[in-house]
Amino acid sequence: MRKAFDYARRTALAGAFVLAGAAGAQASDLRVANARLSLLPGATPGAGYFDIVNEGASPITLTGAESEAFEAVEMHESSEHDGMAHMHGVDSIEIGPGETFSFAPRGHHLMFMGRLAPLAEGDEVEVTLDIDGEPLPVTFEVVSPVSL
Repeated sequence: MRKAFDYARRTALAGAFVLAGAAGAQASDLRVANARLSLLPGATPGAGYFDIVNEGASPITLTGAESEAFEAVEMHESSEHDGMAHMHGVDSIEIGPGETFSFAPRGHHLMFMGRLAPLAEGDEVEVTLDIDGEPLPVTFEVVSPVSL
């Protein structure tokens, strides 16, 4: 029942996005694939990974994300310097025409903080990406960290 409700809500949101996107051609030229949310047990933050493809003729800018399932969602980048792992926030990511940008382990990712309800492997979480000020709803599947 929950997945059916999520599907109906996702379909309605996608329809609303297509209507809104008709005014801004850039948004309609985006494709998001392989969206997954890796969660550890307990209250630890989760990490979101996905591929975003700009199939349009103009660059787009991803400036953030949000989800009703978490208190905050931030864009981060992981890196390694002198054998030490580092992570820092990222304000925006530009994706050129015809380019694919991947959010992947040990690189760029969404950091999901302050889980507001229990989530289990196989659940779906609605996340709204902010692309040039326009919302792009994306469904993330909750996965085990060992599956990445």
